[in-house]
Amino acid sequence: ADPKLLQGGAVYTKSFSGGVKSVQIMLESNGRPLNAKIELLQGPNNGKQIMEIYSDNGTLRPFYAIVDTPGTGNVVKIVNTGTIEFPLSAFVEPYIVDDDYKPPDEGPSRKGYIWT
Repeated sequence: ADPKLLQGGAVYTKSFSGGVKSVQIMLESNGRPLNAKIELLQGPNNGKQIMEIYSDNGTLRPFYAIVDTPGTGNVVKIVNTGTIEFPLSAFVEPYIVDDDYKPPDEGPSRKGYIWT
């Protein structure tokens, strides 16, 4: 998948079906500082989980994590907390999925995704 470019202050959200058991998240920049906040929202009645991310060089030290997303109604929200001069690229994709999971408009179901 192509990265999502987030200028400073921008917000990106991506929702996942119940068939997605975990997601992979990667944040990187063009060699400049990377400041971001990642939130995992799990349904309307649960509190959110928050990660605050900092790297002084988002090319040499990008952020990568695999986050469990049990249940349904999961949304990953990424906020670039840096200024407009410090954009970042965000990748958010399913990592572990159910056997019957079918990616939107991507053909037959798979057991997981390969990070490229």
